[in-house]
Amino acid sequence: MRILITAPYNERGQQTLAEKLGEVVYRPWKDLGRAFHEDELIALLAETKADALITEHDHVTAKVIAANPQLQFIGVCRGTPSNVSLDTAKEMGIPVFHTPARNAQAVAEMFLATVIDLMRNTYAGVAWLKGKNWTADAHTSYLQFKGNEMAGKTIGMVGFGAVGQRIASMVENFPCAIRFYDPYLENFDAKYTKTSLEDVFASCDIVSIHLPVNAATIGMIDKSLISKMKPDAIFVNTARASVVKRDDLLEALENNRIRGAVLDVFDHEPPDEKDYRIINLPNVLATPHIAGATHEVEDHHVEIMNSRIMAWFVKEKVN
Repeated sequence: MRILITAPYNERGQQTLAEKLGEVVYRPWKDLGRAFHEDELIALLAETKADALITEHDHVTAKVIAANPQLQFIGVCRGTPSNVSLDTAKEMGIPVFHTPARNAQAVAEMFLATVIDLMRNTYAGVAWLKGKNWTADAHTSYLQFKGNEMAGKTIGMVGFGAVGQRIASMVENFPCAIRFYDPYLENFDAKYTKTSLEDVFASCDIVSIHLPVNAATIGMIDKSLISKMKPDAIFVNTARASVVKRDDLLEALENNRIRGAVLDVFDHEPPDEKDYRIINLPNVLATPHIAGATHEVEDHHVEIMNSRIMAWFVKEKVN
C-alpha cells in the first residue's frame, strides 16, 4: 500500500505506517502554506499513485473521492472529518478515520489561560503598563485592574464531549462547579450536573460552547439564551462561530448586558467588518483560531490515527 500523507505527521508515525502497511509519501500542506484544493489533491493522488490518504485540512470532496476508488481508507487528523464528503466515501465503501480529542488538552489549557486573563484584566493591565501610565500613585493599578478569581464560580458547558470534560477535570479543584447540557451524553461522573440548555445560560458564571456544526446547531445560541445570562457572566466560544447568532452576541456585548466574552472563532476567517466590531470591544478577549494550535496536538493526532488504522486492519485480517 502507498499512503499519501498531507497532514503534519511526525517521523515515528510515518515509520510505523511504513513498517506495517507499506510506502509513505509525505507532502504536508504546511509546505504549500494552505490546504490542497480539490483539483490539486486529485492531481497529487494521481502523481503519487496513492492507495490511501491521511489529510488534515484538504478539500476531500465527492469529486476527489470519486476519482480515487482505489483508496483503502481516508484518515482525517481533525476532531471531526468535516472536510471530507462522508456520503461519497460511504457509497464507495471507503472507511474514514478521524482523531477525536486530539486537541482536548490544548483547548482546555487555552480556556484556562484566556478566561483567567479576562477575569483578572491582564491584557488591559499590560497595555496600561506599557503605555507608561503608572505615575505617582502606586495604588492606581491595584484599584483599576482588580479582577475576580475563577475559584467558586459555576462553569456551564454547552456540549460535554472530550474538550468540555477535560476542562471540567482541570477546574474542579479550583474549585468550580460544573453544569452541562448535552442530550447525547448518558454516562458521566455524578460530580457534574446535567441540566437544560436554558439553565446553563441562566445559572452559570461562565458559559462555554463546545458544539459541532450541523443542521441542528447552526444558530442555536441566540438572543433568547444570551439574554438569560447573568450581567457579570462570561461567554466563551472556542468551538465554531456558526453555532452562535453573531448579531445577538454583538448586541449583548456592545450594551454590556454580560461582562464579556472569550472568542477564538469568527463568522468569517479572516474576519469581516462586523467580526472586528466584536473583536475590538474592550470586554472581548479574541484570539485568531489558535485554541487547538500546539505542537503537541500534531503528536496526539498521529498516535490516535495510527492506532485506529492498525485496529481496522487487524479487524480486516481477522474477518
